[in-house]
Amino acid sequence: MNLNEINSYWYIIGASLIIIISYLFNLVSRKWNIPSVLLLITLGIIIRYSTGITHIDGESPILGVLGIVGLIMIVLEASLDLELKKEKIGLILKSFLVAIISLSTSSYLIALIIQLFLKTDLFIALIYAIPLSIMSSAIIIPSISQLSEKKKEFMIYESTFSDILGIMFFYFLLGSVEFENGNELGLNIASNILITISISLILSYILIYFFQRIRTKVKLFLLISVLVLLYTLGKMLHLSSLIIILFFGLILNNRKLFFKGKISKWFRQEELNNIFKDFKLITEETAFVVRTFFFVIFGLTISLASLFRLDVFLISSLLLIILYGVRYLTLLLFLRKDFKTELFIAPRGLITVLLFFAIPKEYQHQDFESGILLFLIITSSIIMAFALIKYGKTENNKEDKEDNSEENTNFMSDSNLDKPK
Repeated sequence: MNLNEINSYWYIIGASLIIIISYLFNLVSRKWNIPSVLLLITLGIIIRYSTGITHIDGESPILGVLGIVGLIMIVLEASLDLELKKEKIGLILKSFLVAIISLSTSSYLIALIIQLFLKTDLFIALIYAIPLSIMSSAIIIPSISQLSEKKKEFMIYESTFSDILGIMFFYFLLGSVEFENGNELGLNIASNILITISISLILSYILIYFFQRIRTKVKLFLLISVLVLLYTLGKMLHLSSLIIILFFGLILNNRKLFFKGKISKWFRQEELNNIFKDFKLITEETAFVVRTFFFVIFGLTISLASLFRLDVFLISSLLLIILYGVRYLTLLLFLRKDFKTELFIAPRGLITVLLFFAIPKEYQHQDFESGILLFLIITSSIIMAFALIKYGKTENNKEDKEDNSEENTNFMSDSNLDKPK
């Protein structure tokens, strides 16, 4: 069935039902620790095979646009939750090192496997390996609400770093063809990051300064539109645009840290607090809607036949062993103990799909099976679901015991104060 043949009213009904069902999936996810994204992909597959829709393919512009906007909103949503405090420097550093070591090591080892099976050069193998090595913050962030605060913060930082670093590595690798030697490439990467960070800081201050002075009620989607525009322009200029989004969210969330001293006279804390509160709400709502339609439409593109091929199963299983093996050793090095939950929270998702479809035609390998991509996304999400179901309750019970212990301690100290001396 062609989508052009469907009446406009059915589009509206279908979109409304998908959002309602997605909300119900969120409730299911919170209660049983099943990733809502996995349920959304399954919903897309069910819609495809029950309605016979075949017009949407994996390279659909709709999927690309939703993916880019979803990526921006998810990174923005994550940055608005991250607090920069002295006591969290160790946590931030650990999560960054875990993300970069896991990403780089997994990419190289997976590239060797792809090179072996596809009989191709290491460069093309790396182009395919990097997307497969990136953890999905789009799946992780909505799914870890049941974890303890410390583990949740670690996973938010790590998955966000994984997204940003993975995208940077991917596009730097594609751009490395233009450079004759490693020194030129290294200089280009360093200058790119420094320029992007400088631009991010300047633009964030300018945006917040002007938006705090807008008196009209309708201004939050204007701010989102400006951020999307800046991201797109940054990509066209070959900058690491996600850093712009990340820094804006971090500065707005940590406004007391960034707006102090002489610069504080240019900013009104009360107005900034209101902007943050409203902007956080609309960011979460927008991210929810965009993420919903991205994964449902992605489910529409999935052909289940490729998942049942023996070669796809064997290669995908080997890649999963590499991903979780590298993750285990990295977490063992930096966390040392009590990381069973973090070990299995390593799904592939939105960024993996986006970068996979962004591979230029001249670097695409006709023998690479898309079923490998689908197998890794679905299997890693299922593994995460089982881990959250198994360890999520343990985390909650542990947190409850700690809270009760603190309450008892406070009660005892209060009782001692009340005793006559």
